[in-house]
Amino acid sequence: MTEFTNINDILDFAIQNEQNAVEFYNELAKTARTEDMRSTFTLFAQEEMGHKARLMKIKEEGIFSLPTAKVADLKIADYVVRTEVKGEMTYEQTLVLAMKREKAAFKLYSKLSEKAPNEDLKKLFLGLAQEESRHKLKFELEYDEFVLREN
Repeated sequence: MTEFTNINDILDFAIQNEQNAVEFYNELAKTARTEDMRSTFTLFAQEEMGHKARLMKIKEEGIFSLPTAKVADLKIADYVVRTEVKGEMTYEQTLVLAMKREKAAFKLYSKLSEKAPNEDLKKLFLGLAQEESRHKLKFELEYDEFVLREN
């Protein structure tokens, strides 16, 4: 498991996580069964790109510092869902995978907000957590509408 010793380690991890999400949603957009879902996945990819840009700006500006002691026990890798889009995934499998990824991202940013050394960083991570939570809700509603009602 990776241990993070400074804010740059955390930001690098979060930036990579957002890049993975961009790639994930772009891949789902390619295989979406409806134009609405293709549009939704594309929109989510763009939102994740925005998250990445915000994190990169914070890193580049170097406006935050974090004591090592507060970072060592975060176990951030516990909040990552490592999965790949498989070409033959059903719509249900796609939605479940997307929900799991958004839940993991929500937990990651929630945990980071709890450990943030200042209010600005706490607000940033809480905002990202809320956005990931909204993404998860969108997929849950889609699942309810198109999967549960069909069964």
